[in-house]
Amino acid sequence: MYASVFAFVTVVALTLLMPGVQANGISSAAANAWGIPPWVAGAAVIIVLAFIIVGGVKRIASFAGFVVPIMAVLYIVGAIVVVIMNAHKLPEVIELIVSSAFGVNAAFGGIVGSAIEWGVKRGIYSNEAGQGTGPHSAAAAEVSHPTKQGLVQAGSIYIDTLFVCSATAFMILSTGMYKVFEGGAEDGRVLGEGGSLPEGVASGAGYAQSAFDSVLPGLGASFIAVSLAFFAFTTIVAYYYMAETNLAFLLRGDSPARIAARTWLSRLLQLAILGSAFIGTVNRTEVAWMLGDIGVGIMAWLNITGILVLRSAALRALRDYEKQRKSGLDPQFDPAAVRVHGAASGPSARTNVPGTSTTGSEGWGFREVLARVPRSFHGAHSRFARVLRVPLATGSPASTQCDATSRGCVTK
Repeated sequence: MYASVFAFVTVVALTLLMPGVQANGISSAAANAWGIPPWVAGAAVIIVLAFIIVGGVKRIASFAGFVVPIMAVLYIVGAIVVVIMNAHKLPEVIELIVSSAFGVNAAFGGIVGSAIEWGVKRGIYSNEAGQGTGPHSAAAAEVSHPTKQGLVQAGSIYIDTLFVCSATAFMILSTGMYKVFEGGAEDGRVLGEGGSLPEGVASGAGYAQSAFDSVLPGLGASFIAVSLAFFAFTTIVAYYYMAETNLAFLLRGDSPARIAARTWLSRLLQLAILGSAFIGTVNRTEVAWMLGDIGVGIMAWLNITGILVLRSAALRALRDYEKQRKSGLDPQFDPAAVRVHGAASGPSARTNVPGTSTTGSEGWGFREVLARVPRSFHGAHSRFARVLRVPLATGSPASTQCDATSRGCVTK
């Protein structure tokens, strides 16, 4: 029953509530870089998205999956270069961060509670710890012991949040390309600013675009817009396939009625995500984020409950893993040894739902989709999450080249 509730909530969140944030990031970055109207960006997004999820054009997703990690590396290198070029400002940046965080700075002293609230809300977009989307990618990994994938998931938090997001924050602060608004909305009064941000630049991706432009005039905004388009678009693709997989779980079975229901509801799912993506491009940023926060919130509450229920089994698996490592072995998972009843082990353990193919467009199974798209949403997009204000579909990289024996996964 719990699994069915979580699957239903996941379908709703990933189809109707969260794609708009991604699409809004694409349209706002395109508007900042090239002045493209939001509806034009929205039309382009849904046309290309329809080719993939409805028409089954795999090459687009494969190309995006190839380009995304390259652009992610270029972004990280670029951010570090910008910070190094402004290294003389790092002491005052650190002072600003510390004083603002603890309310010493008079301008921000009254919003410490609000800052914590925003930090929690946006932090989960960065690393997805406890959100409930990470398990989808982690479950597609083939590892000899679930703790291996659990450690990968946990390690991604440090990479995404402490390294990548910090690099973005230092880049923006050191160039002075920021404004802080009361309540987090641009119609609120300005509480503080860096003094270098050009007039008319919208909050979010525009700050990072302006920071890059300070080093690469005329190129920074375009680079961020193109990168964000790849990151956000492939995240929407991932949302769809995760939603479809959960729909297949809800309608699992081989009866003619179930098969027909899956077919029709899959089409409805495609129309729904296309519609929500387009609406997200033309919506105000605040509205898109409000809907996204609702989607993340309902998934997180259910997922955290599941984590608490499964914590004992996870800890037993961790102890079993450590015991085998200390013995000099490559840890192998034995469900009976850790008292995980009903867990599959051996080559027959698959992520597909019994009674369904869990395939995407043109025969793509969820495992195959994750093998093509993962770098686009396993961490790459989250590297922009805190400042560019665009969340990630799932957490850390799921290893797709592991032990041939398929196992269950402990996720963060």
